[in-house]
Amino acid sequence: MTQTHRIWSLAQAIVDKAGAKGMMVATAESCTGGMVAAALTDVPGSSAVAERGFVTYSNEAKVDMLGVPMELIDLHGAVSAPVARLMAIGALINSRADIAVSVTGIAGPDGGSDSKPVGLVWFGLADRDGKTRIERRVFAEGSRDFVRTKATETALHLILTRLNSETS
Repeated sequence: MTQTHRIWSLAQAIVDKAGAKGMMVATAESCTGGMVAAALTDVPGSSAVAERGFVTYSNEAKVDMLGVPMELIDLHGAVSAPVARLMAIGALINSRADIAVSVTGIAGPDGGSDSKPVGLVWFGLADRDGKTRIERRVFAEGSRDFVRTKATETALHLILTRLNSETS
């Protein structure tokens, strides 16, 4: 199965599952630049599920659109667990969605360091039940496109996993 087919299959499953449950999804994306929202909206019927997407590539956008404190970004960096968590929570607060996913990372080819290498991506997931989840991944062996595509796939997988655990 190709990467594109895996992403489309995950997006289709999210639209089907969230639609059946009457749930909506929001995205807050940095390094993926809207790829998660685009994957969801590629699926027919996604208008019942895709509530909105925030592309917050700059630190200022994370502050202005999602309410992430600049002090937190200054302390931990934009690519960090606390920022990923607050991006997801901010997307939830600033939407009508039931579930929000966030993605913040270093897609490369530049911008990495010893402590934050190219390919490092943090994901956040928040829901209206007050549950949050953070995940860290490093997609080190690929190009910028590879990192962004794998990050998109991972974000979709996190949404679907949460939907599958939903008991309503």
